[in-house]
Amino acid sequence: MLPKQFLESLCHKHSQPNTFPATADVKELFTDIVFTLFPEQTQRHFGCVDELQEAFDQIELRLTRLLRSMQQHLDRDARAIANDYIQKIPEIYRVLLTDIQAIMNGDPAAQSEYEIIRAYPGFYAIALYRLAHGLLKLDVPMVPRILTEYAHSKTGIDIHPGAEIDEYFTIDHGTGIVVGETTTIGKHVKIYQGVTLGALSVSKAMASMKRHPTIEDGVVIYAGATILGGETVVGANSIIGGNVWLTRSVPEGTKIYHQEQVKILQ
Repeated sequence: MLPKQFLESLCHKHSQPNTFPATADVKELFTDIVFTLFPEQTQRHFGCVDELQEAFDQIELRLTRLLRSMQQHLDRDARAIANDYIQKIPEIYRVLLTDIQAIMNGDPAAQSEYEIIRAYPGFYAIALYRLAHGLLKLDVPMVPRILTEYAHSKTGIDIHPGAEIDEYFTIDHGTGIVVGETTTIGKHVKIYQGVTLGALSVSKAMASMKRHPTIEDGVVIYAGATILGGETVVGANSIIGGNVWLTRSVPEGTKIYHQEQVKILQ
C-alpha cells in the first residue's frame, strides 16, 4: 500500500487542467510541415499548386486548433498567430535552402541535396529549429521548446529555439551539439559534433541576460570545442580547433588549437 499523502499529491496534479497541447500533436503537425516543404522526406507528394495551397490551409487550421488549446497563454488570438506563422514559412524555407547549399558545399561525403534532406541529422535538427524559432518570435510559449527537444531526441543535437542563427548554417555529424538560448550565430558558420555554445553561469538571476556566445560570420568550430559566456565573441572567419575551451573573445581570423601531450607507454 502506497502512502496516502503521496497518492493525494499525485491526484491533485492529475486533477489540474492540461493547458498546453500534447507533445504528440506538436510532433505530428510540424513533421507534416517538414514533409510538405521537403517531399524527399516522405512518399506523399502533391501534384499541383492547388493541392499544395490546400495542404497549407489545413496546416494553418491545425495550428489554429493547437494554439486555441493554450489560448490562455497567448497574447493574441490563436487564429491570427497561426496566419502570421504560415506567412513566415516561405522565408523559413528560403533560409533552409541556404543551409542545404552550405552542407553540400562543405561536406565531401554529401553526394546530393536529396541525400542531405533525407538522411542528414544536422539538417533535420536545423529545420525543426528554424520552424520552432519562427513560432517563438510570435511569442508562443512551450511549443517551440517541445519541438526542438523532439529534434534533440531524434538527432542528439540540442538547439534552443531562442538562439539566433543566420543563413548558410552547417552542422557536420552533429551528435552532442548544444546551442544555448541566447547564442548568436552569423552566416556561413560550420559546427562539428560535440560542440557546446553555453553559459559561464547557470544562475537564475541571469535568465534575462545574454549568457551564451556570439559566433560571427565564417567561423568553423571543430569537434568537442566548448565556448562559454555572453560576452564571448568569436571573430569572423576564425577557426576553433577540437577540444578547445574558450571563455574570452578572439578577434577576426584567429586560429585556436588545443595541444594535448600524448605519452605512449611500452
